[in-house]
Amino acid sequence: MLPATTLEEAQRVLALLQSRDLTLATAESCTGGLIAAALTAVPGFSATMLAGYVTYSNEAKTRMLGVPAPLIEAVGAVSEPVARQMAEGAVQDAGADVAVSCTGIAGPTGGSAEKPVGLVHLACALRGAPTLAEHHIFPDDRTAIRAATVAAAFALIRRALEHTA
Repeated sequence: MLPATTLEEAQRVLALLQSRDLTLATAESCTGGLIAAALTAVPGFSATMLAGYVTYSNEAKTRMLGVPAPLIEAVGAVSEPVARQMAEGAVQDAGADVAVSCTGIAGPTGGSAEKPVGLVHLACALRGAPTLAEHHIFPDDRTAIRAATVAAAFALIRRALEHTA
């Protein structure tokens, strides 16, 4: 069961997309499909949602979204360039107007001094517009980090659409 606030945010995203007759795809790593799950929990999202990619492995990011393997090797999967490529790849592969992506370290292990647990990179690509990207270091445990990432993804979609209005 998703929190009521998450469903309300998903409804706002749907209304904004539908008001502009836009389609959406998601490209997720650390959330494992939670963004798509929250969006598709809203009745009527099926007319707007084209695809959801869960690309947990580096190989999946390359194979499904076209993220160049040398890029992942150079900067790591948890990075702004990879988040941007994931979103742009989802727009391309799904034929969507908009795509949001996330890649991060939800923990409890896997972090480092350079890339701590809670670090998440997000991007939102819109066909014909610059891709927006941001990063956060969310506190708390794995569940809280993943929930915060979903909320940040919704906010980023709204910001990207308002930026191009």
